[in-house]
Amino acid sequence: MPVLVLDLDPQRPNPAFMARAALELLQGGLVIYPTETLYGIAADYANPLALERLAALKGRELDKPFGLILTRAQEARDLAQDITSAAWELMARHWPGPLTVVLAARPGLHSTLVSQGGVAMRCSPHPVAAGLALALGRAITATSANLAGQPAPDRARDLDPALLDGCQVLLDAGPTPGGPASTVVDARVDPPLVLRAGAVEI
Repeated sequence: MPVLVLDLDPQRPNPAFMARAALELLQGGLVIYPTETLYGIAADYANPLALERLAALKGRELDKPFGLILTRAQEARDLAQDITSAAWELMARHWPGPLTVVLAARPGLHSTLVSQGGVAMRCSPHPVAAGLALALGRAITATSANLAGQPAPDRARDLDPALLDGCQVLLDAGPTPGGPASTVVDARVDPPLVLRAGAVEI
């Protein structure tokens, strides 16, 4: 079936459309959605088959795990262990926002979410990205909506047709702000270590 395109107001997304996309995630589908930087692809982090489908669709290298967008900062406790005071301070200062924090992963997380014992997460300020996680009720993947090696799009019309064919819903809220991707910080060490410079200066 062709991807279902739902046109949204980026600031006030239609709750019925968000619920429809969340239902697709719950059933193992993949949803393309806008973030505060670029378009991303959501899978339910608790659905192993969906995560594996997403990795296959993107042609993702096994050593490049998917980051997550949380429903709220406190959800980090469900995904990570040994969260330091420095990590909580970073979250309080920059969330919601384009800061991805790497924390020690709790046992049992799917291998597509973990690299060298760490899991990466953030809270998004974008109403659609944040609203999609909230509608599902738990974290969603935050990988860019591109095939491996291709540029990440800041508008739906630039999405690769092959990528669209592998997804069930496209939440089209017009162009995203673009710009640099989120800053990535390893907060397992003190002081936290910047792994990728990006939209937030640490």
